[in-house]
Amino acid sequence: MKMSLVRPLVTRRGFSSSSEKMVASVLFERLPVVIPKIDPVVYAFQEFSFRWRQQYQRRYPDEFLDRSDARGKGDYQIDYVPAPRITEADKNNDLRSLQRALDRRLYLLLYGNAYGAPSGKPVWHFPEKVYESEETMRKCAESALKSVLGDLSNTYFVGNAPMAHMVVQPKEEQSGSTPFKKFFFKSQVIAKNKFDIGKCEEHVWVTKDELMEYFPEQADFFNKMIIS
Repeated sequence: MKMSLVRPLVTRRGFSSSSEKMVASVLFERLPVVIPKIDPVVYAFQEFSFRWRQQYQRRYPDEFLDRSDARGKGDYQIDYVPAPRITEADKNNDLRSLQRALDRRLYLLLYGNAYGAPSGKPVWHFPEKVYESEETMRKCAESALKSVLGDLSNTYFVGNAPMAHMVVQPKEEQSGSTPFKKFFFKSQVIAKNKFDIGKCEEHVWVTKDELMEYFPEQADFFNKMIIS
């Protein structure tokens, strides 16, 4: 008589054996559209380095330089118009527009109901969702962003693991509430300059410095989490 040593496979994936709630939050960012201005110190160093190399560069024969200059010349012309650094959205301080702060990273914030906030009181928060039965926390984060944008065709999630997490403690006026863990995932805007944002009362696209003003109590945490 042979005894089987094969154990049944566990088909359901779980993240916590307790009743502790977990929330997937998405840091949805738009990368810079134009090259950021060079810091004066960096510019001065680059200028010095260029002049230093010019003093000791190798001198090539004039015939060689004449041939290299003639290569690639043809009857074509490219009209190059640089993108403006200051847009109408900048002039009007339109925080709802993606066409602002083109040389900075922008992050999406929503104003509305959020898990852990006082009942019926809207707050500023990132796109988020309470983990239920998704296969992974990454899938939960995708669902959170999809519920706001409608689809994820112009988004890119950076990695499968969260970039940071925090334990949110209930405030004094929230009697009966329990702490919960919030996991942050990064996603980026791809080839899009306008979204139809839903599932909120208001939304803004803010820089890292502006974002700190919306979360003064967690400013130190977000300052370490967001590297830009």
